[in-house]
Order: sequence, then C-alpha cells, then structure tokens
Amino acid sequence: MGYKKKIKNLLTGQVIEKPEPIDEEVLFDGGVMITETDTAGIITYANRKFREMTGYTKEELIGSPHNINRHPDMPSAAFETMWETIKSGEYWEGYVKNMRKDGRYYWVIVWIKPKFDDNGNIVGYIAGRKVPDRNMIKRVEEKYKKMKEQES
Repeated sequence: MGYKKKIKNLLTGQVIEKPEPIDEEVLFDGGVMITETDTAGIITYANRKFREMTGYTKEELIGSPHNINRHPDMPSAAFETMWETIKSGEYWEGYVKNMRKDGRYYWVIVWIKPKFDDNGNIVGYIAGRKVPDRNMIKRVEEKYKKMKEQES
C-alpha cells in the first residue's frame, strides 16, 4: 500500500511516521475528548481522553499538526469546508474518520469553534468530539468515498 507519511513536531523537531491504515475500528465510547490548536492547526493542548484514543503521547501531540491523526480515507474537500467555516469565526461540526498511532481507526462527530482574544481576533480553535450515529456513518463513508475518487 505504501502509505508512509511523516509529521514533524514543530516544538520538539521529532519526525513522527504515521502508520499504515489497519481496517479495524475502535469505537469511541463518549467521554470528553478535547484538543486546542493555534490558528495554523498546530496542537497546543490535548486532553488525556484524546491521547488515550489516538495512542499518541502528550509530547508527540503538542507542537504537531492536528492532521497527525487524519485517516487517508478522509477527502481534502471535507477539511477545506471546515477551515473556511472556522476561519470566518463560525462553529463547524462534521463526521470525521481518524487514524490512531497503531493504524486502527475511529469515527467521531467533531465540533470546532474559534477562540477569540479581547479584540475579537481568532487566536486558535477548540475541538470536541461526540459519539457518531452508526447509521449515518455508512452514508458519510459513501459520500467521502465519492469525494476521494474526485480528488484522484
């Protein structure tokens, strides 16, 4: 398959090689999974539940691009819409298939909202996750598959 992608942690300089995807789902059980990023999508905070779910350590996550856990099945267009929305100061929510450090995947509904300074400027983003509707995942998977095909 040859899906070798490297992520560089901008804080530590560590280069993290993403795993080959494994077609095995780990169900997200709910819990509170929170991350925060700067305006470029670099992780500045990842709570324990997020670290446990992804398998990455705090040291690997803080300073790394949030796409460290992006699954290759996710179409770029899904994230283009997300970025347009949150950069404009709006709340975004959508289904996301993520990949863990061990290559397995999990589905979540991600919500992202901008963080503002006292002058109303966006200084970063905060994201949380909700348990996805299992029936909706099948529809979203089909939609994302078509979007991926259009990208190729």
